Amino acid sequence: MPREQRPWFQKWVWWNAESPANTNRIPGVDHLFNLTASYRLDSDIKVPYGSLVEVTSEDNIFEMPKKDKLVCWVVSNWNPNYKRVQVFNELSRHVKVEAFGRHFSRYLENEVYSKTLSSCKFYLAFENSIYKDYATEKLFNAMKLGAVPVVLGPSRDNYEQFIPRDSFIHVDDFSSTEELAKKLLFHDQNKEEYMRYFTWRKNFEVQQGYFGLEHTCRS
Repeated sequence: MPREQRPWFQKWVWWNAESPANTNRIPGVDHLFNLTASYRLDSDIKVPYGSLVEVTSEDNIFEMPKKDKLVCWVVSNWNPNYKRVQVFNELSRHVKVEAFGRHFSRYLENEVYSKTLSSCKFYLAFENSIYKDYATEKLFNAMKLGAVPVVLGPSRDNYEQFIPRDSFIHVDDFSSTEELAKKLLFHDQNKEEYMRYFTWRKNFEVQQGYFGLEHTCRS
């Protein structure tokens, strides 16, 4: 970190893509920066993990990928104290979840990762910590690749500031994981109801973030 005081005419930006739970406090930086750049909607420079943009006549029409898995999850950062691990363990008692990632010794390379997510009807887009506006690539990867995200993170109202209310399922919408499992199994047997989660595809597509590089290119 610079040892001298910031010149009055300069703009110094604090950029951070992690949630507070995954951000260590750095001594001596209080009041050092005069701009913020993060996933938070109230940042001076908004750098979301993804967003929805309107489709144009030149965009390819969305085609539903072939599905052979009901529920999937990819996780490497496993911590039994995380709420997402507890919900996964409970949900797994009621519905089969295909689990991948280093923790399960089923690591997926990039191309295999994309094909795997596309083959899942639902994907557990579970965040490692729950904070306002903290919706990461887990959400947007699932939407882009044609899986319906089942989210665990901030409130439903907060998610609806990013994506349509009928494009995802929120864990908090259910009184228990058993009720959530019943909902997933119902959609597995009712294609018309399942396809309602893709209505947004008629007007939008996913634009993924690249850790602020798109903003750098605009400068």
